[in-house]
Amino acid sequence: MNAPVTVTAGDIARMTAVRRAAVSNWRRRHDDFPEPVGGTASSPLFDLTEVQEWLRRKGKQFELGKADRAWQRLRAQSEDLDLGKLVGAAGVVLLRGMGMKQQRMLWPFPLDDQPMVRLVKAMAADMGRSEAFEFLVARYVEAHARRLPVTRPDVAELMVRLAGPVTTLFDPACGLGTLLCAAPPEVTAFGQDIDITTTPIAAMRLLLRGTEAQIEIADSLREDGFRGRLADAVVCEPPTNDRAWGHEELIEDPRWTYGVPPRGESELAWVQHCLAHVRPGGRVVILLPQAVAARRSGKRIRGALLRAGAVTAVVTLPGGPDLWVLRRPVDGDPVPAAVTLIVASELDTVAEQLDDPAYGVPVLDLLDDDIDLSPARHRQPDDGRIAAEYAAAVARMTRPNPDPPGIAVLDERRPLATTTIGDLVRSGAVQVRPGLPPVDGDIPMVTAEDFMAGKSPSGRTGGDPLMLEEGDVVAAPTGIARVIGAADAGVALGQYLTRYRVDPLRIDAEFLAGCLRHSEPVNHASSRIDVRRTRIPRLPITGQRAYGQVLAELTRFAESAAEAAEAARRAARLGFEGLLDGRLQPSGDTDAHRRPV
Repeated sequence: MNAPVTVTAGDIARMTAVRRAAVSNWRRRHDDFPEPVGGTASSPLFDLTEVQEWLRRKGKQFELGKADRAWQRLRAQSEDLDLGKLVGAAGVVLLRGMGMKQQRMLWPFPLDDQPMVRLVKAMAADMGRSEAFEFLVARYVEAHARRLPVTRPDVAELMVRLAGPVTTLFDPACGLGTLLCAAPPEVTAFGQDIDITTTPIAAMRLLLRGTEAQIEIADSLREDGFRGRLADAVVCEPPTNDRAWGHEELIEDPRWTYGVPPRGESELAWVQHCLAHVRPGGRVVILLPQAVAARRSGKRIRGALLRAGAVTAVVTLPGGPDLWVLRRPVDGDPVPAAVTLIVASELDTVAEQLDDPAYGVPVLDLLDDDIDLSPARHRQPDDGRIAAEYAAAVARMTRPNPDPPGIAVLDERRPLATTTIGDLVRSGAVQVRPGLPPVDGDIPMVTAEDFMAGKSPSGRTGGDPLMLEEGDVVAAPTGIARVIGAADAGVALGQYLTRYRVDPLRIDAEFLAGCLRHSEPVNHASSRIDVRRTRIPRLPITGQRAYGQVLAELTRFAESAAEAAEAARRAARLGFEGLLDGRLQPSGDTDAHRRPV
């Protein structure tokens, strides 16, 4: 293969353990930095060999891990538009390594490049098969971010949570399988999509993580691959504003229980398709544009859904679309008297608000001339929450922050000698162990989500887990690192986190945690060697303790400042909302402003 192996600026940043901005600075400051050989002005591609030669000339350390080497070679095999075929071919290699065949998947794109096959297998040996494929899929999405619509991971997690505990889950517009992969692996997954490239990749992702899955490639509305099949719940982010969805040919379709969708209401066709595939009493959680709740052309179907009791809630997500929660009616059940309508300020509160009757709007009030289900149109509950939250945010914003730590400014730079995590491991000063995936058991386990949010352990595991002791340092891929105190010891460490156990006579834990926080975050899917290349100043233990104390104080100072800034943003948002909605008013004598003009 004569085509050069290329890398993006982000790839260069990862292999040199710097931020992407540093790569941009190199391009501006150094005339001899390699010229792009492809890509676009906003996302240029560079010849990997030329980049490596330039880094050597400049004395910059770099390491291309197994995962990155596999990705770069894979990308060099074909044009970007065919990249998905090769990612899928790599998935077939990984599936075969598990003793699986393609299982109803037509994938006529074998990976013939044997060095590439060996790289994919080495990746799997180093990271695990599912994790290796997730790495390739993530890079594929990154390379085609504008062409591949992918549900945000936090929204996907919320949608699956709202669907409830289920045995079977269906997504009729599954794409790369993001929503189905957000469910626990033990759930049986069904999916369908028209895209002949992304749909098999979704199936491979599910199979590699141990999920029983059946995925069909076809237009869900025109060629329903699961006709007559019912799932416990349906989650979906369908295509939108599609006027060629099949209105004429499907006009007599039995799925249109609530009315034939107008040509311009493809989203309401998807809503009814989803309801047709969920068991009576089961939930449908679907993302839709905000216009679907109010468009005049769809009011007849919205009215039928309301009268049947099929609409449970409509939630306007922060800065995004509406999340509709529907329930397939059960014959004989009474129709709910209210529908929950929420303008959500943050995702974490949605599940709690769905159960709060204060957000309910009577169905009779919604069955007017417009049948507008837009949450913003209907007054949110005035229970004193806005005033209380506004006051709390202002109080936090104005609370004095801690003073910055004592740091002396030098007249000139005095570089510190450095070592690496790898050197410290080899010398026995530090032990590095990655967290483990959960297995059946009752031992409390801190997950990556728990750790990054500062929450108590929510996971459970068994077997021979990696346990935490007081004085251990735990680091997350996002750059968060903390020293474990007595209250947090005695629990297991979950997947995607890393434990650093130090020899306290040689390494100060707070010093190490501070250095890890300052280092470039490492993607959990990268090769483990990247972690060991993190550079640490070489200091005696007394110097480490002095630095460690100041680094810890800096962290507390930064966290307090960030918390105050977030409180200020929240106070401003609540202030706007309360003033314009009549729940707050300017202080002082303001009766005059209430009189109409």
